[in-house]
Amino acid sequence: MLGWFVASALGLLVFLFLFVSLIDPWGVLPLSPRLPRVPISTNARYSLPALAAAGRFDSAIVGSSSSRLLRPEVLDREFGGRFANLAMNAATAWEQSQMLGLFIRHHPAARTVIIGLDSAWCTEAPQRSSGRPFPEWMYAGSPWRGYGQMLNLYAVQEAASQLWVMLGLKRSRYGLDGYTSFVPPESAYDPARVAAGFARWGKPTDLPARHGEHVLPALPMLGDALRALPASTRKIVFFTPSHIALQGAPGSDYAESMAACKTDVTQMAAAVQNAVVVDFLIPSSITNTEASYWDPVHYRIPIADRLMADLAAATRGQATPDDRILLP
Repeated sequence: MLGWFVASALGLLVFLFLFVSLIDPWGVLPLSPRLPRVPISTNARYSLPALAAAGRFDSAIVGSSSSRLLRPEVLDREFGGRFANLAMNAATAWEQSQMLGLFIRHHPAARTVIIGLDSAWCTEAPQRSSGRPFPEWMYAGSPWRGYGQMLNLYAVQEAASQLWVMLGLKRSRYGLDGYTSFVPPESAYDPARVAAGFARWGKPTDLPARHGEHVLPALPMLGDALRALPASTRKIVFFTPSHIALQGAPGSDYAESMAACKTDVTQMAAAVQNAVVVDFLIPSSITNTEASYWDPVHYRIPIADRLMADLAAATRGQATPDDRILLP
């Protein structure tokens, strides 16, 4: 009886391992069959590595949720090439650097890389993790390591979800280029509700500026990434447009720290070829207007459209009232 139980348990484990490995829910295993996989997991840290490695793209957007509404199909038209949106909600600077490094390793001749910077890059105490599971095995080392990660409940769950999508029984969470709108439809915009949400958000402290050197330990990761890109790659770094309420009072330590961050980023970008730095984190018709946003960080889709057009203009040396071109 015990032998039968042990054999049954081992048989089930073998079946589950083969099922998950063949479905390969995240599309990262070297021997998995060619199947119509889609980005399946709600945690983009699992869903997007396969897109970062995919040869069908030659350009990418990397950032946090403040860069997720940039649509690859629009950027394809504005800049040429084939974009993937690899931005992740609540991504730390370290997590973003891992995604960027993965894309660079698989695209040594990338055409365009757009990096959206927010306060995660400019704080003095950056976090390695956002608190969400981060599969480091997907981002570094041999892809064969993935086979050791296929026999757990999460992998089984996501393999089943991938199978349901393949069978047409479930909708995909992300587009095949990584883009999905995570904000409500424009028809649902309610100014009163948005105003109430704004009132609940905290603001940066207004401690007086120290007028000293600000230590920005996340930025060396950005410098490493920029230097890893070839000279021919167009490098576009932009500061995302948080509402004016989150930009810090003039003369505050927070505002001074952000100004130091912008200076350091510009100097890093100036040390490589083919780089542009654009600052949307300024008082402007976008950031001064509550109606531009769903909350103080997440702007509306029409604003995303303006940002994409403004970024394209910046690469031609044309500033707009919404931004400052810091480099060149």
